[in-house]
Amino acid sequence: MSPEHAPRRSQVVLVEPALSQLPKLSASETHRLDRAIVAISVNPDLGTPVPDTLLRDYSDDVDGVRVIYYVTALRQITIVAYVEA
Repeated sequence: MSPEHAPRRSQVVLVEPALSQLPKLSASETHRLDRAIVAISVNPDLGTPVPDTLLRDYSDDVDGVRVIYYVTALRQITIVAYVEA
């Protein structure tokens, strides 16, 4: 019998607008953002679809983070376009 595996995570890539936000974040904000990105990589359907686009908008009110992203057709790569913490 094969062992059970955790859900496969997608690879996460941050594009320039998201990368430019990172230096502005504190260590605590970065940690909260990391948790959100891991959650999205495991379940890319977490975010709400942005109408008339391929984008998804994920907000975690508990951690106070927002991530705008899209997922490639094969769902192997999640591309983060914007972060806020």
